Amino acid sequence: MDITELLAFKPVQTPKRPSDEDAEGRDEEGSAARKMRRLARSKAESFSKPPPPSRLLNAEPAITETERENILQFVETEETQGEIVDETVVKKLILAFEKKSLRNREMRIKFPEQADKFMESEVDLHQSLQELSVVATVPDLYPILVQMKFINSLLELLSHDNTDISTQVVHLIQELTDVDILHESIEGAEILVDALQDCQAIPLLLHNLSRMDEQVQEERDGVHNTLGIIENITEFRPELCVEVAKQGFLQWILKRLKLKAPFDANKLYVSEILSILLQISPENRILLGELDGIDVLLQELAFYKRHDPNSSEEQEMMENLFNSLCSALMLTSNRDRFLRGEGLQLMNLMLREKKLSRNGSLKVLDHAMSGPDGKDNCNKFVDILGLRTIFPLFMKTPKRKRVLTTDQHEEHVVSIISSMLRNCQGSQRQRLLTKFTENDLEKVDRLLELHFKYLDKVDKVEQEIELEKKAEDEMDTTDTEEDELYLRRLSGGLFTLQLVDHIILEVCASGTPSIKQRVQRVLSLRGGSLKTIRHVMREYAGNLGEAGNPEWRQQEQQHILQMVDKF
Repeated sequence: MDITELLAFKPVQTPKRPSDEDAEGRDEEGSAARKMRRLARSKAESFSKPPPPSRLLNAEPAITETERENILQFVETEETQGEIVDETVVKKLILAFEKKSLRNREMRIKFPEQADKFMESEVDLHQSLQELSVVATVPDLYPILVQMKFINSLLELLSHDNTDISTQVVHLIQELTDVDILHESIEGAEILVDALQDCQAIPLLLHNLSRMDEQVQEERDGVHNTLGIIENITEFRPELCVEVAKQGFLQWILKRLKLKAPFDANKLYVSEILSILLQISPENRILLGELDGIDVLLQELAFYKRHDPNSSEEQEMMENLFNSLCSALMLTSNRDRFLRGEGLQLMNLMLREKKLSRNGSLKVLDHAMSGPDGKDNCNKFVDILGLRTIFPLFMKTPKRKRVLTTDQHEEHVVSIISSMLRNCQGSQRQRLLTKFTENDLEKVDRLLELHFKYLDKVDKVEQEIELEKKAEDEMDTTDTEEDELYLRRLSGGLFTLQLVDHIILEVCASGTPSIKQRVQRVLSLRGGSLKTIRHVMREYAGNLGEAGNPEWRQQEQQHILQMVDKF
């Protein structure tokens, strides 16, 4: 064998399966897979075995150092004469695949009980699938795959008796649908995704998942690649999220989360897909509630009440579950399920335990208690003594085990308190107002500390905006630009400032006179004014937005303006 053959040689890649010892007791199909593996190995080993001793005795003398350097230089500089992947090559690969697939089908039908008879055809089919991976480098040629009915033939193999074949099919589809590849040719990508949708790829992939044994490495990889396909097609075409969930993937995800198994990469990926499906689609939030998904999420998160994740990957999974729960709580019916499932109690315990889960529980409480739909959760939170938990976090931002930034932490805490002041009634509201009079009005002082902090942040953002306007000589702005600037101010600290000033208005209007006196005194000492708070809250009332209940929005707007007038 000369140097060219050595450089060009690639051993046949075959699917890995468990060792023979682990496979004892399996059926005839397991035996067939082992024979196929041995056959493939023998092909590869025929090239890699060392020569017999007799040949070594007659071997040529060792090469000189100069010859060695020349060979190395040749290897480094010689360009690989790879075949250009064009339409002809793709068609050739597809025809070869179809021929090998048909051959394998015929041999399996002819010798169903004699694995050694169809094993070689199975190895050839597996190798053909591997060779087709090169098509993923030329998305412009994807229309040819559809025209030649290749997608139909490929998806048929998802139900192949040998899971090594089906997992290789999944791997190939995952490569073809890689998002970066799809965006290289939008036209070709659209045709491919349409074909997958028309051929019912999603239910076929789901059915294939049901027979995967994740104790086997190759099949575990097959599950991971299947999730990769779902991520790819939903990112490329977000409207498919609803179809993916309705055809059974959401139910499978919840079942996979409940599986009592150690944390692994697939569980992390499952949590990511769940977060994507719920974040994009309101329909999926409804379906999650109907499938008792709120209880599943609460049960999975309950473990982290007293335990921190063991790795950064597990921490990421925990955050994905919290984000999924936050998305689900945007639906009113899910808030009721959250309340009945004692979600408030779990979040409150997480805050008290001071583990990493405290960060996610703050976000969940913020979502569960905001707006008019959060009324029942707000009152219940006071009843379960949640005020004892939330106000220490309001007074001092924790420094240990904090994933959220200081600003994010303060935003969630003041948002929770602001929501309670909006929604709590009767004795719950009175208990909340009483908190601001404790310990010589220390919480009022903290409110004003936050007011000045975020007022400074907003002033800096507004100064930056003014400088940019002057640099661009744009004194007048369109409505769209005004909206963008307002959003920029909100993200720069205005949103938290509005929440803080809303709390100040509420406690001054409904609390004891000593609260307002302290507010006026501190403002006077620090050079602030009531006028600034009035201005912030008038702007807030004028920008409540169009979302939500119009009647509640109008009432809230009138309530805020009345408090401003009395302030």
